[in-house]
Amino acid sequence: MSLAPPQSHPQYGVTQLIYALHALSLLVGIVGTATVVGAFLFGVPSIVAVIINYVKRGDVQGTWLESHFRWQIRTFWYGVLWVALCGLFVLLTLGLGVFLVWIPLVFLALWFIYRVVRGWLALSGGKGMYAT
Repeated sequence: MSLAPPQSHPQYGVTQLIYALHALSLLVGIVGTATVVGAFLFGVPSIVAVIINYVKRGDVQGTWLESHFRWQIRTFWYGVLWVALCGLFVLLTLGLGVFLVWIPLVFLALWFIYRVVRGWLALSGGKGMYAT
């Protein structure tokens, strides 16, 4: 008995598309005038990707692709949380925090890149993601 290849799942292509949209946002942030964090959270490709995640989430429920959808959604929303915390820090320091807030934002940008690359590589290898 042989198992069907991971690419045969009907939503595999959609999951690839979502990673591609997030990667496009990162690329826009790296080579464009936007920041990586700004392009990932507020860029049209990433916003479209998250919308697709939510619309198609039911189609992957109970499959190995569900972990990828959870990985993608959590990457986006944890990024929103960290940016909000950085903004709050700037507000609470009456604007002086703007001189330090770039440090966590650089780590956040690297984290976004890591999450997209790691997830996409796991997907290409037919592996699920853990839930964090």
